[in-house]
Amino acid sequence: MLYAAAEMLSNFFFGSRTGSAEKVYVMPTSEVGFPGEFPPPRPTAAPLHAVPPPAAPAAPLALCAVPAAGYEGAVAAGTKKAELSVCKCFVLAILSGTHIAFGAFLAVTIGGDVPGIKASDPGMQKMVFGAFGLPFGLFMTVITGAELFTGNAALVPLALIEGKASIGQLVKSLTISWTGNLVGSLLIACLVTAGGTLGTGGASLAIAHAKVNEPFAAVVSRAVMCNWLVCMAVYMASFARDVTGKAVAIWLPISAFVALGLEHTVANMFLIPVGMLHGADASIKALFLRNLLPVTLGNIIGALLGVTFPFFVAFGPLQCESPRPNGQKPLL
Repeated sequence: MLYAAAEMLSNFFFGSRTGSAEKVYVMPTSEVGFPGEFPPPRPTAAPLHAVPPPAAPAAPLALCAVPAAGYEGAVAAGTKKAELSVCKCFVLAILSGTHIAFGAFLAVTIGGDVPGIKASDPGMQKMVFGAFGLPFGLFMTVITGAELFTGNAALVPLALIEGKASIGQLVKSLTISWTGNLVGSLLIACLVTAGGTLGTGGASLAIAHAKVNEPFAAVVSRAVMCNWLVCMAVYMASFARDVTGKAVAIWLPISAFVALGLEHTVANMFLIPVGMLHGADASIKALFLRNLLPVTLGNIIGALLGVTFPFFVAFGPLQCESPRPNGQKPLL
């Protein structure tokens, strides 16, 4: 019995001698490691780190730009207008002419057709005439990016004196936008007449007759004040970052100039022809020489006097303490 036990131990540690092959049991090194070493250490978990606090919420975007930033935006807008091709500028100008014509059409239809209010309360009638119509027309132009001559008369010269547009680009912008505005306005005047929506002409007859029979100097003066307000509307609307802000910035000055009886080139491009098409006592010669010519001159002066020059002096490079990073040099 002792001999059998000894043989079993010998076979376990030294292998079996039976047969020609020698069998030896070897324990895997993965279980015990190499001789004389401890088993490999188990991997430890990554050290814990403090979770950073959540980032502070971003400040809400202001609904209106500050004056200095608004000025830079107006310069950029004028630069883009100056760079438009002739074809694109002309098409967008036709659209703007239709927008202003629709606004004037609405004003004549509502504010111009309240004889009872006009007789009893002339101020109220002027308020109604100004509030409903042309603000809606300029709103369509601003939101869609159409080309309006009276607005371009302020923004493109601003780009010019900032050194970001040329005189040739300024002349192109003003002449093409003026011509396109006239085409669009005449188109709506013809459609209104063909549609018979003004009946026998309504208030358009008296408006057309009055506008071609005013003294030249008086028309120029009214046009200066008119485009001062129109360009302020366009300038302030460029500050607003939402549709509501743009609508308010447009409505206040535009309704004011209409109620005050001032002269706007593009509005007159509709009001006088639509009156003429309904039989108003006005000629094509009088349309251009006694109204559109002095109104155009006055509108340009009003744009430069009311917006371009004063805001250039206030926020342009003349008042900067260091050169601008873009390296642009002003014309003045």
